[in-house]
Amino acid sequence: MKFRPHPPEEPEINLIPFIDVLLVILIFLMLTTTYSKFTELQITLPTANADASRDRPKEIVVAVSADGRYAVNKQPLEVRDVDAVAAALRGVAAKDSVLIISADATAPVQAVVTVMDAARREGLTQITFAAQSGTK
Repeated sequence: MKFRPHPPEEPEINLIPFIDVLLVILIFLMLTTTYSKFTELQITLPTANADASRDRPKEIVVAVSADGRYAVNKQPLEVRDVDAVAAALRGVAAKDSVLIISADATAPVQAVVTVMDAARREGLTQITFAAQSGTK
């Protein structure tokens, strides 16, 4: 019997497992990379283009200073806790009042959150933020 030699098969390189491994490595690198630029942001808020504000009877303006002091309708508060702000809002709030938070650009975020928490306690749901004109 005469056997014919079979031609050797060409080896194939399967790229699918290679691509899978590269994608897993890419995802791993994306998840473990630290983005230090986000912690170094220097921001100054707020500015906006808007017309001059007008006095409206249903508006309550709460001013927050840079050091975290409060003033409700231009009346300064001595205490800086949520209960004191809520009591001041209770004294001036009317039905369907709009709360305008006028916070300094460098005011602590916790001070603004305290005003929002006091507004929630008093049932004030319409809250807006005041900003200075951005035109220079």
